[in-house]
Amino acid sequence: MQKKVLVTGFDPFGHEKVNPALEAVKQLDEIIIDNVQIVTQEVPTVFHDSIEVVIKAIETHNPDVVICVGQAGGRTQVTPERIAINIDDARIPDNQKEQPIDEAIFEDGPAAYWTTLPIKRMVHEMRKAGVPAAVSNTAGTFVCNHLFYGLMHYINTNATEIRGDFIHIPYIPEQTVDNNAPSLSLDVIVNGLKIAALVAANETKDMKEIGGTTH
Repeated sequence: MQKKVLVTGFDPFGHEKVNPALEAVKQLDEIIIDNVQIVTQEVPTVFHDSIEVVIKAIETHNPDVVICVGQAGGRTQVTPERIAINIDDARIPDNQKEQPIDEAIFEDGPAAYWTTLPIKRMVHEMRKAGVPAAVSNTAGTFVCNHLFYGLMHYINTNATEIRGDFIHIPYIPEQTVDNNAPSLSLDVIVNGLKIAALVAANETKDMKEIGGTTH
């Protein structure tokens, strides 16, 4: 039975001309890997609007799994997120110049939601394929965490049969020409996301493997 995975990627934000999340998503649209079909959606880097766009995409595509992808400049690995927290605390404005500080995403929502995907197994399989990957225990407090929390809130209140997560990815090399920051090639990132989607669609139980950090 074919499974469907919706993968979303943000448009560029801040002073960036590209967003590796969107560039990777462009290469994933409508591909089929084994029994998994990937569909994609561009998402605005805008508080609240991002959640609305993803919900509409879910209602359009009716996926089994949703993986939202965003840029985390400075990270060295592809990092599936463990937890989304119910707070917006924006260090910079979003693409509509909104900058919420210390605001709940949903006033009636819980403090946090756990991912419902097997993130340690996803990381394990990515590493086996030569993709630098690790579990992340913070999605920040900008639009990435906002969307991750909004996705999980929607799933928990409206579509419990769907499973979801957020994956942060590093810069791609063209973004680091003028600054000293780590990057990964787009090909490596795309391969990592393909593996993550395949594992997420076919596995419901995670493996018990070290994925924690000391700080």
